[in-house]
Amino acid sequence: MRVLVLIHYWAPEVGAPQKRWRRLAEGLTARGHELAVLAPSPHYPAGRLLEGSAAYAPGGIHRDASGALVHRTAFRPYDAGLGGRGADQAIAAAHALRLGLRRFAGANRPDVIVGSIPGLPTLPAALALGRGLRRPVVAELRDAWPDILASAADWTPPPGGAGSRWSRVRGAVLGGIRGAIPPVVTWLEREAAAVVTTTDSFAQVLRERGVDRVVTVRNTAEPRDWALPAVPRQQSDGALHVLYLGTVGRAQGLRSAVRAAALARARGTRVVLRVVGEGADLAQVRSEAEELDAPVEVLPMVPADQVAAHYAWADSVLVSLQDWPSMELTVPSKLYEVMATGRHVSLAAAGAAGRIVSASGSGDIVPPQDPPALARLWRGLAVDRGRLIVTGGGRWLEANAARDALIDRYEAVLEEVARA
Repeated sequence: MRVLVLIHYWAPEVGAPQKRWRRLAEGLTARGHELAVLAPSPHYPAGRLLEGSAAYAPGGIHRDASGALVHRTAFRPYDAGLGGRGADQAIAAAHALRLGLRRFAGANRPDVIVGSIPGLPTLPAALALGRGLRRPVVAELRDAWPDILASAADWTPPPGGAGSRWSRVRGAVLGGIRGAIPPVVTWLEREAAAVVTTTDSFAQVLRERGVDRVVTVRNTAEPRDWALPAVPRQQSDGALHVLYLGTVGRAQGLRSAVRAAALARARGTRVVLRVVGEGADLAQVRSEAEELDAPVEVLPMVPADQVAAHYAWADSVLVSLQDWPSMELTVPSKLYEVMATGRHVSLAAAGAAGRIVSASGSGDIVPPQDPPALARLWRGLAVDRGRLIVTGGGRWLEANAARDALIDRYEAVLEEVARA
């Protein structure tokens, strides 16, 4: 089977979609399928071509370690603003459509096309390419689109304050976007031959909206033996070590965790929150920590071979989401990795992620964006370190998110669509 994937994020970038598709690509190519990818030159998360990536210039073709043949598209450099990221995604999607029509016509036609979202412009580009090549399209929704657009007003603070003229104009524009785009996205989802989501809860929402063929293919954890040391009875500095490792974006809402760390210390709990990563909200997180003089370390993103050292340092690992309705339909891929390490999860989220932590017994749950509740949790863990010993995460992953079973499921969807 020939599979063509349109996606905005691909290795050597590091992130959740890159990891997900590396595993899928390795699994599909190992089973004899041909996988081609249309993805922009690596530029995430900084918005600029990654150092050492000159070989991945737009228009270039290379076969990567996963076995996929990657065709690189154009991108637009951006800063932390949402407008720049949106323009980047639109330019990459448009170039992917042009390259796809030129390079995959005739004898090179795929059997099935996958459009992986976000970025959102990838969906119409994939559907247009499918129509042009007369091939079916599978839409993969890694986040709750279009529901996440309902929270667009919370993504960035308005310049000049909430009552400024710019704030009112911005609110009107975003209100128009929230009203106009979701029906279009839902219509596009219905146009796909099948839709893949990462949670059962969002799959059910899509079915209720009239999307006929929806399949859940969860994220999963890296197939590796973490072999971390046991959590000590007492850390040498006497503090509770809490780690956040991953994207520091708006959806994670980490400023709330900074406030929780400051509150916990003010109430006599020795705690250190270590934030390791990059993202659109990093400067705000660092500024909040400095302003509150919070016990927070902010460290840069590290390569994969250094991740285990941070997990070994941690007593508990924070997984955090905003208090947005769409986030209740989302499970951060980081949660699966933390469960695989065996470390305790401090989950500040509601909905699907909370149900997994509860069912697996892999940690404790507090409401999202509630610093006092999170501070109380960390105080309780510091007082009773026996609560940090959790053992159910690995068993839950094996039963519900095993790598080979998920590749089986994705392969079955693609083959069914290709045959139809």
